[in-house]
Amino acid sequence: MGKIKVGFGFDVHQLKENHPFVLGGVKLEHHAGAYGHSDADVLLHAICDALLGAANLRDIGFHFSNKDERWRGISSLILLQHVVALLKEKNYVIGNIDAMVCLEAPKINPHIPAMKGYIAEAAGIEEEDISIKATTNEQMGFIGREEGVVAYAVCLIERGA
Repeated sequence: MGKIKVGFGFDVHQLKENHPFVLGGVKLEHHAGAYGHSDADVLLHAICDALLGAANLRDIGFHFSNKDERWRGISSLILLQHVVALLKEKNYVIGNIDAMVCLEAPKINPHIPAMKGYIAEAAGIEEEDISIKATTNEQMGFIGREEGVVAYAVCLIERGA
């Protein structure tokens, strides 16, 4: 059995009116969307940071700087594919991913199966090894006022023999 490591990731983006909202690779219908240099997919960014952290490969900002035009508007599924390639270079495989999204709206439960499918394909793992949950912030703070969205993720990786 190889070495098992755990990683934790977090991301937050502000919501802007009339901006696309991409979450877990799925474009959601909503009056506002997450704003950032890439597609601002907080779920995928948290997952990338968890994976990078577990492998001691720094963080998403180190690998995909928001000052680098190559990453402007890019799908975060592509960023996840790059992260998985970095893990493979160090002989790590992903055991599982567990993620939580915190937002008031829109409700994401109907979209979770599609999100899991996109993430599984990009990460090269089974959908059953991905958990995505969502909660509100009970109308408190910047999340409750629908000014932003937050995602947390943990992952387990293992170094192959």
